[in-house]
Amino acid sequence: MKLPAALALLLLAAPAQAQVTVIQNPVTPADAKPNDPSVPDAYTINGQFERVVVIRVKNKVDLLHGIEEMVKKENIRNGVILAGIGSLRGYHVHQINNRDFPTRNIFTKSLTTPCDLIGMNGYVVNGVVHAHMSLGTGEKAINGHLEPGTEVFTYAIVTIGVMNGTDLSKIDDKSYR
Repeated sequence: MKLPAALALLLLAAPAQAQVTVIQNPVTPADAKPNDPSVPDAYTINGQFERVVVIRVKNKVDLLHGIEEMVKKENIRNGVILAGIGSLRGYHVHQINNRDFPTRNIFTKSLTTPCDLIGMNGYVVNGVVHAHMSLGTGEKAINGHLEPGTEVFTYAIVTIGVMNGTDLSKIDDKSYR
């Protein structure tokens, strides 16, 4: 049986199913400890941008790897990811998947589903990139923590405000509570 051309084209354009994996992290001593009353419920960190770095990552490059390489090259120890745009050949993200320690993460990978990089934010803490992004496929929105394997399509642009003189070391430490 021969399919009508429009239906055949639609089937060819259909995105692949996403691979979803749930990972339960092992219990650590920090997971079992109660909140410390000496740690404030909320606190501020004051600082200022030393400079702003705009990173461009080209076609078929792993987005996370490209950002990490430029963070290293530009000697960014601490900073704020202010923005990110572009298009991707596929995606690999994770989100938190429970409410109690230890954490459980759900990883969603669809390396052949093209999408737009709608936005990105996050931090660079002690040279480590912690990036979150929002993606759009035309059918749905995907959000999560950027994981390796997310490959750039046309280009991706990521802007980082560098704050090397500011101590951000506890900002993403889940045990500081």
